[in-house]
Amino acid sequence: MQSTRVSFPDGSITGEGEVLLVDREASVVVVDATPFHPIDHTWPDQPGDSGTISAGAATARVAEAVMAAVSDEGALAVGTEIPVKRGAEGWTWLVGHRIEDAIPDEIAVGARATLAVDAGRRAALSRGHTACHLASLALDAALADLWRKEIATDPLGNPDFEGRANQSSRIHADGSVDEYRLGKSLRKAGFDSEGFAASLADREERINARLASWVGSAGASRIDVDGPSIIDRRTWRCELPEGAVGFLCGGTHVGSLDEFSSISVSLDLSDPQLLVMTTTATPAASDH
Repeated sequence: MQSTRVSFPDGSITGEGEVLLVDREASVVVVDATPFHPIDHTWPDQPGDSGTISAGAATARVAEAVMAAVSDEGALAVGTEIPVKRGAEGWTWLVGHRIEDAIPDEIAVGARATLAVDAGRRAALSRGHTACHLASLALDAALADLWRKEIATDPLGNPDFEGRANQSSRIHADGSVDEYRLGKSLRKAGFDSEGFAASLADREERINARLASWVGSAGASRIDVDGPSIIDRRTWRCELPEGAVGFLCGGTHVGSLDEFSSISVSLDLSDPQLLVMTTTATPAASDH
């Protein structure tokens, strides 16, 4: 068995393939190729796609696409049950389609299947993911003067607060919530947490001004892939007024920043040890 070939990086929402595996106990169907984006079991920031899978006259509802892996001995593991790291010897990596109800008999090993992703939900999650990345870059820029020591930089050359402090990221339709730990280790690394707390409203304003400028630039956004399988590396790239940015990302994204009417953030520092950044994307009128 080969790793699942995926077409979601180019924006595909429909596809066809051969059913390779049906696990009725786990309610999971694996097809050799799919347009479905699965939730990542190790960094579950973007939910998996939902939609339908059809074979013959039967159609089943896909509740969510998930990562799966099968051992050389034929044991299937799904999501957080996967016991090995990505790329481990003796395992093949797959996209599993978690079926909502009983799997119809027509959806069987060897059958030709037609797959269709819920287009509206995919578009909203893609906007949410792109907005999340842009917000993190704008956050890094807005906090750049608060570092007293040199640390690694982000794709725009600003100190990488995101990479250093982010402890969780959750993407949803047209937005995201990111949490950043502002503890001792960050202060030791040279970050002025007190200066940040004292200027929170100003920092939020700076972020939102930058995001408005980026949305207004209508820059192109895309995913570059190293290969067609689910375990090949994928890189999100975006054209911004300051230059092109890119970093490794397994999710889905918009094709252009003109798909947004606006992106804005709110910063919450109710707990001085924890910054919560809530990002809200408003789609352009044509995307409603």
